[in-house]
Amino acid sequence: MRPRLIAFDLDGTLVESAPDLADAVDQMLRERGRPEAGEAAVRQWIGNGVGMLVKRALTGLMWPVADPPDFVEALECFSQHYEQHVCRRSTLYPGVREGLEALRAEHYPLVCITNKHSRFTRPLLQQLGIDTLFDWVGCGDQFTRHKPDPESLLHAAERFGLSPAACWMVGDSRNDVLAARAAGFGVLCVPYGYPGEGTVDSLAADDIIASLDQLPDWFRQHTTESRP
Repeated sequence: MRPRLIAFDLDGTLVESAPDLADAVDQMLRERGRPEAGEAAVRQWIGNGVGMLVKRALTGLMWPVADPPDFVEALECFSQHYEQHVCRRSTLYPGVREGLEALRAEHYPLVCITNKHSRFTRPLLQQLGIDTLFDWVGCGDQFTRHKPDPESLLHAAERFGLSPAACWMVGDSRNDVLAARAAGFGVLCVPYGYPGEGTVDSLAADDIIASLDQLPDWFRQHTTESRP
């Protein structure tokens, strides 16, 4: 059936945010007397919240076992720099605004669900001019567990009084697919963004859609009564 709710990931799905994240990471590292990481490395580290991003930057490891000794100070340093320049070089991906506006015109309820802290998410959406296109925004600091855990998606379904089977997730990474599957959502992926380990083709989403402006047609063509 027609989706009753469509949830969107933020970084890598709606917004090309790596340039500003990388700038804040490198500024934090410089102030701590360490070599810069560079944007290419930061792109691989995005997706598990700013805490994990900073741990990865400090250790160079994708999955650090323990917090680095200077983690707390480094996190605050990063956060200050990123908050000041959250949208200096970040941009919407092509087709994002058009896709969201077209879905709104067809009266789909839309939400944004991200592991990103609200102190960064809300200003970013506002400065990019898409905050009013969402009926609700769920940020990492609002939940006990983050994607790939399904908590945030299940909360969204419950908030709107919906069965998860009536909801869809649109993302760019393994976290989005795993969270959607665990929640019982349908899931689409974009071929750009920050898939992290592996490629988007290996994520086993329901489909890969080239641009968000194709979503209205995709849902008309592919959703049926088989999803109650």
